Order: sequence, then structure tokens, then C-alpha cells
Amino acid sequence: MHRIVEAEGRTTAGGASIVGGLALRAGLAGPTGCVTELPDLRGPALPAFADLVFGGHDLATTPLCKRAEALADAGVIPWRLVAALRDELGVVEQELRPAPVGDTQAERAEAVVRDLTSFRDRHELDRVVVVNVSATEPAPRPHPAHADPAALRAALDGPDEVLPVSSLYAYAAVLAGCPYVDFTPSTGLRLPALAALAEEARLPYAGHDGKTGETLVKSVLAPMFAMRNLAVGSWSGVNLLGGGDGATLADPAANAAKVQSKQRVLGETLGYVPQGGTRIEYVEELGDFKTAWDLITFSGFLGTGMRMEFTWHGCDSALAAPLVLDLARLTAAAHAAGQVGPLADLGFFFKDPLGTPTHSLGEQWARLTAFTRQLHDGGDSDHDNVG
Repeated sequence: MHRIVEAEGRTTAGGASIVGGLALRAGLAGPTGCVTELPDLRGPALPAFADLVFGGHDLATTPLCKRAEALADAGVIPWRLVAALRDELGVVEQELRPAPVGDTQAERAEAVVRDLTSFRDRHELDRVVVVNVSATEPAPRPHPAHADPAALRAALDGPDEVLPVSSLYAYAAVLAGCPYVDFTPSTGLRLPALAALAEEARLPYAGHDGKTGETLVKSVLAPMFAMRNLAVGSWSGVNLLGGGDGATLADPAANAAKVQSKQRVLGETLGYVPQGGTRIEYVEELGDFKTAWDLITFSGFLGTGMRMEFTWHGCDSALAAPLVLDLARLTAAAHAAGQVGPLADLGFFFKDPLGTPTHSLGEQWARLTAFTRQLHDGGDSDHDNVG
């Protein structure tokens, strides 16, 4: 039987994806929000939900079932699922490991590799897909070892923190022969040395920063303004969010990394950068929900000034969790098909996608459907996914 595991740092999105995956496997919920269950994408190349096996690393010590109860209390998942899946959540809990310790980053990476390979062997899995859903990191300080695999290996044996945590896990994933997906704006595999190692290991990878709310709307509206030749003078947004993600983004460095990821869509779609920016604020009272408000000013024929406003109120975990499952399935299928390097055709899922020339959701959808057709037909994608 073809089976994969999604290994992850657990956040509310991680917990919701595990509960959702278990519910789908048990037939207790429908696949609403899972893009891979649409007729244009569904097919034999994708692992079935019944074939998914979950595990991961986590800093949190709260048992998974208690985390699921907290999600139910917050209105993120139904209580009936928590009650029905207690035994299954307990099984997954046994597959969660604390973040590794060691005197050097090389030792910590080796511990992650041991956990990944042990998990794969213990469950007789065909492949392991590592998905990063942990908190946003600040941008790392440049290091000479980031550019060269040999220098990186040598530097990791020393006392310095050469790699940010997301990149250390990406490095361990590559050493263990696992495709890697970064659902966050953190650095992950976006370092030349790691990209070279992934290509050497013949592994695919995808990212960055799952597109679930305000930026999803931007990727639809910005192409509309461009295609109608309307001049956008300003585009300003305010994002209010609570939960663990909001608390993390209260840190200015992490906030800056997130804002940078969110803003790229406008300049690269419109061909210019309008006035305004995006502000992210932590409002603890909102919990796992977030509200985004955007104001767009634009001018039409003969300079007539106009404006548009929209408000997005959503639950990040409920929006992100099915996409995490989608990405695990698609990346596993790409790995089975021999795809190597950045999976540009998965740009549909990301704010700051690797290797894709477009931020337009419509164009990204066309690439994604062509990519999955190739997978289901047993061939390679028409697009160059080797980086």
C-alpha cells in the first residue's frame, strides 16, 4: 500500500490538519477546502487520505487531544470529531517527538534524520513528506556556508547557529531523503547550499507561506486591475489576528518577514508598487480568527478617481489545514513521479511561491491543473521544476 507521512511542527494549523486528516480517513467529514478533491485535480497519482500517517516534532507539551479540545472550544473544529477521534489522536500522539537537542546543529540534524527514517521504517512507508507549519521566523543573518554544501556541513559541526530552525529541518529532511514543504514565510530550503543538496538527492520541494486569506484575495483582484488597465494609486491593508501566530508576529523581526511575503504579489502582478503597505497587529481576543481590511484607490479613463474596500474575516486553521493535506499529497505524488527541485506548479498555494513567474491565481490554477494531469497520466510536467 502506498502511504506517506506528513511530519510537522505543530501549530493550530498543524493540529487542525491532523484532526481533519483523521476525520477524512474515518469518513466523518467531507473534503470541503481540499483542492485536490476537485474534479480537475483528483486522480490515481495522489495518495488517498486513508494512506496518510501522521507524526512530527513539536515544542508544545500539551497532549494532542487537549489541543484538539481547545480548537473545538474556539469554534475551529466540531466537538463531535474530538469525541469520535480520541483513540486515533492518542495514536498520533505517540508519533510526536520533542525538538532534538545537541551541542551542535549537526547533532540536532542527525537526531531529526534518525526520527524520520525510524518513522518511515516502523510504518513501512513509501515516502515521508516533511511539512513546516511552525511559527514564522525572522530573516536569518547571512553566513558564507549558506552558499556551499561542503562549507555548510563543516560549519554545522561548529558551535555557531549557522541555520535558522526551519532550514535545519529542511537540511535534515534532505539527508533523510524526504521532500520538504514550507507553509510558512521562514527560510526553509531557500538557501543555495540546501537547494543544491536537494537536487543532488533528487528531491522535490515547495513553498513558501500558505495563501489563505487577504493575499488570496489580492492574487485575484490585482490581475483584474492590471487586465482592465486601471491604475492603482494605493493599496493599504490592516490584518488583525490572535492565537499563536499573532503572538509570534508581535515580534518586529518575524512581522517584517511576514509582511514582505504578503506584499510581493502586488508589485509582481501590477508591474509597479502602489503607495501603502500591510500592517499586522496581534489582538489576543480574536483567538484563531483573523480580520483583514483593505482600501484600494485607483483611477480609470480620463483620471476618474475611484476606490474599493473589502473585509476578510476567516479562521486561519480551517483555511490552512486542508491545503497542508493537499500539499502533502501533491508533493508525495511529485516525488513518486521523479520530480526534482522547486515545484513551481504548486505556486497556487503560496504567497511567495518558489520558481513561479506569476502571482495571478488564475494562471497559477492553470499551471496546477496541467501539472496534476501530467502526474495522473504518468508523465513529467511541461514546466521545468528542477532548480
